[in-house]
Amino acid sequence: MRERLLAAERVTAIDWRKGTLRLLDQRLLPLEETWLSYETAEGVADAIRQMVVRGAPAIGIAAAYGLVLGLRARVAAGGDWRAALEDDFTVLAESRPTAVNLFWALNRMRDRLERLKPGEDPLPLLEAEAVAIHESDREANLTMAQLGVDLIRKHHGGPQKILTHCNTGALATGGFGTALGVLRAAHLEGLIERVYADETRPWLQGARLTAWELANEGVPVTLNVDAAAAHLMKTESITWVIVGADRITANGDVANKIGTYQLAVTAMHHGVRFMVVAPSSTIDMGLESGEDIPIEERDGRELLEIGGKRVAAEVEAFNPVFDVTPADLIDAIVTERGVVERPDTERMAQLMSRKRLH
Repeated sequence: MRERLLAAERVTAIDWRKGTLRLLDQRLLPLEETWLSYETAEGVADAIRQMVVRGAPAIGIAAAYGLVLGLRARVAAGGDWRAALEDDFTVLAESRPTAVNLFWALNRMRDRLERLKPGEDPLPLLEAEAVAIHESDREANLTMAQLGVDLIRKHHGGPQKILTHCNTGALATGGFGTALGVLRAAHLEGLIERVYADETRPWLQGARLTAWELANEGVPVTLNVDAAAAHLMKTESITWVIVGADRITANGDVANKIGTYQLAVTAMHHGVRFMVVAPSSTIDMGLESGEDIPIEERDGRELLEIGGKRVAAEVEAFNPVFDVTPADLIDAIVTERGVVERPDTERMAQLMSRKRLH
């Protein structure tokens, strides 16, 4: 299957070329495909904060390249570049609080700097580390796609109707996608009758991004409002809900796009299986449970306005970006290290003790 997946890679959102980071502006899709160029760490942090780039793996990759840009500027400026670079670590780390891939990537970059030998040029080494993070995510996507398809086939062999939430495809990662990567691979294997994509308010990642990715590849996709999910599970014989993750804790609790928790509750009520697909860099073994995950809340204007024009009454808005799905509502967590069915603390520890499959 790997060769077929590689042949199906058509979309990319991150491009590192000749020392410049180019990001596909996901705020404008699908109406406009615009690439923005970045040459500073501060610019990359702002791109993450402003949702030019989004999706936990993609955020981590972008931050790694942002640190390379920061290092280049610090070295060129002379003086103590190590001390000055701490400002770049900080500005990138503060760009988004929930997706742990961001901090994982920055920690990996810091570790590479700490292993520098006397006289070594730090810039090419740090650039190589960022590229390795990017390529590693791409490889993880391909492995997860295969594992996810195997799991779908294990429980139901024929074409199926599957529900997904937010965007977890090539736009959100360094390659084929996480949850959407599984769906794309399942389509290639003849296992998809139809994908139902939640529109995913308030940024409409499902409507603008997921539907766009799937439609471009000929995957049968139907867009629905978020509130239609329970009705779909009741009336359309949905077999799986498949989502991504921004942080997974040591006991298997999952933080993902707001609305995921209620999907998991509804899926359990209707006997629909629930799959989370995410690289192991999303797993934070330092947090015992989802209660410890910082949940980002964004400006209420994202709910009160559309295109800068107010559409709501003069009220306050509650705009959390993520929620936490307890592990006991999850049938399987798929990573590049393997699959954990019915996740709990012991099974998550066993997963993280394994070597990477790819």
